[in-house]
Amino acid sequence: MQTSRILLIILAILITGSAIAWLAKSSFAAKDPIFAGLVQGVAVGGYDPVAYFEKGSAIAGDPAITLEHSGATWRFQSEANRQAFKADPDRYAPQYGGYCAYAVANGYTAKGDPEAWKIVDGKLYLNYDKSVQAEWAKDIPGYVAKGDANWPRVLGK
Repeated sequence: MQTSRILLIILAILITGSAIAWLAKSSFAAKDPIFAGLVQGVAVGGYDPVAYFEKGSAIAGDPAITLEHSGATWRFQSEANRQAFKADPDRYAPQYGGYCAYAVANGYTAKGDPEAWKIVDGKLYLNYDKSVQAEWAKDIPGYVAKGDANWPRVLGK
């Protein structure tokens, strides 16, 4: 009887220790370099990153036309857009992995909303929402400089 009780205590300690280690690792793990939280595992919330440049608007991608890149799934409106992205992902992918440009400039990460976007000097930036985008727009060059200085270091925070 005593041996069974000791084994149960040891088992409980091991399980508790494993749970604490897992939580600690999860809490301090670096964020993914591509924000894919609006639609689980999908970059830019499922919107076509090429369409911002080619159509000048935020257009949802087709779940049947995808590409895996940098650990995320990217969706496209057309096969032509998929091929354009595949040929030059750095040209079309949003800056800061699709995280909010204002947040990155201020030293942290937040979701990027595919509807709160702007192309500046040929680069796509997303913001948390339209109100944050309005604040970011007050000093885009300054926020971009700060964001560039903070990226990708903010992923570890």
